[in-house]
Amino acid sequence: MDLWQLNIFCKVVELKSFSKAGKAVHLSQPTVSSHIRGLEDHFGCRLIDRLSKEAIPTKAGEILYNYARKFANLRDEAESALSEFQGRIKGRLVIGGSTIPGNYILPQITGAFFNNYPEVTISLVIGDTAKIINDTLSGELELSIVGAKTDEKKIVQEKLLKDKLYLIVPKEHRWSNMERISIEHLLQEPFVIRKHGSGTLQTIQKGLSKKGYNLEDLNIVAEMGSTEAVCQGIKSNIGVSVLSTRAVVEELRTGALNALSLKGLDLNQSFYLTTHKYRSISPLGKKFIEFLKEELPKPA
Repeated sequence: MDLWQLNIFCKVVELKSFSKAGKAVHLSQPTVSSHIRGLEDHFGCRLIDRLSKEAIPTKAGEILYNYARKFANLRDEAESALSEFQGRIKGRLVIGGSTIPGNYILPQITGAFFNNYPEVTISLVIGDTAKIINDTLSGELELSIVGAKTDEKKIVQEKLLKDKLYLIVPKEHRWSNMERISIEHLLQEPFVIRKHGSGTLQTIQKGLSKKGYNLEDLNIVAEMGSTEAVCQGIKSNIGVSVLSTRAVVEELRTGALNALSLKGLDLNQSFYLTTHKYRSISPLGKKFIEFLKEELPKPA
């Protein structure tokens, strides 16, 4: 067993395909299969099941994948540290972002970072807040930005940026030309929510709670798995929802959607730099955090 075999194994798991993994590492499919068999012979158990057209890790494969990612992270940190020692910013950094920062903030920041440090490779993982925090805990992500605080004691968070959520309605809606709506009116309106685990949903819950309401008081008609799906649901007149305007900039510009305030409801959301308390940040990670703080406006 060596790091190269583990790298190939990780690609097979992540891409769910021997052929796609081969293309990613510039090897033929038979060669990839040979490396996986070598690992299975070494550990004495099956690591990958071929289900339908997908390659899926077995339980043993899932265990190995978690350790293989840690090996890969340590390799990346070593390369980053040695590059820094030689006066270069070089290496691979794996970061995460919950939906809003992952889709609308981090891509712009990483683009600017690449312009300054062209020898850097960044892998960006996007998911809801719960997933990104779990991936940070497992060591898969060196750092991340999420839209909610966590009580997990092994996680360290620092406020990076503030955002405000608004009620988003389609242009044909009877409220479309209004500036604000009362909570009481909102409770009667068909409402679309993000799935549990999203930072946006937690912000809505907290805002309602301060006014003596809870999420169940809303007239929830649909639950969507992504912000984009919620946006499409609003445009299709399924219901209204509360979103960051960062997610609907183009729709607001064209007038397809409109943003309203909610009277007396605190919908301020913060985004937090999130790291593992017991994981040392690599030199490349530190440089990225430094760059991130320079690029983003200071939180209030």
